[in-house]
Amino acid sequence: MNCLDLEIEIGKMTGAMMTRNPQIGKDLISHLRTQLTVGAVAGVMIVSIERVIWFDTDAVFWTMEYLIPTDVMHEIKKTFLLYFYKRLISKGFIPGTDFSVDADDKLLLNTQAKAAILPKRGVGSRGRKTCLVTLH
Repeated sequence: MNCLDLEIEIGKMTGAMMTRNPQIGKDLISHLRTQLTVGAVAGVMIVSIERVIWFDTDAVFWTMEYLIPTDVMHEIKKTFLLYFYKRLISKGFIPGTDFSVDADDKLLLNTQAKAAILPKRGVGSRGRKTCLVTLH
């Protein structure tokens, strides 16, 4: 699948997310699974979420709850864990001392590391808290 094909699929996925039509979304994900790895499908979902969140945050909450399959959500979580891990290291934090990841893929942070990566407000649309990665 080339860049143009990916862009077309992302556009289709954002449309499915914004219409909140589970059948369309699931069919698109099934089609993507025949073309891409689970990690690449997770990447398509991340980009789609990033595009929709600016216009319709409720559609993103709906997508996370009803549309994304468990294995794809697991890949998304792994992607974000890796991102946070690299970001903390680049800020000078020491793995195993300032932060770690437990067996349940929970990112464990000391107070300083938590302050370095978490936004001050931490509340999503309409007061709901949402987290792709469990932080402790």
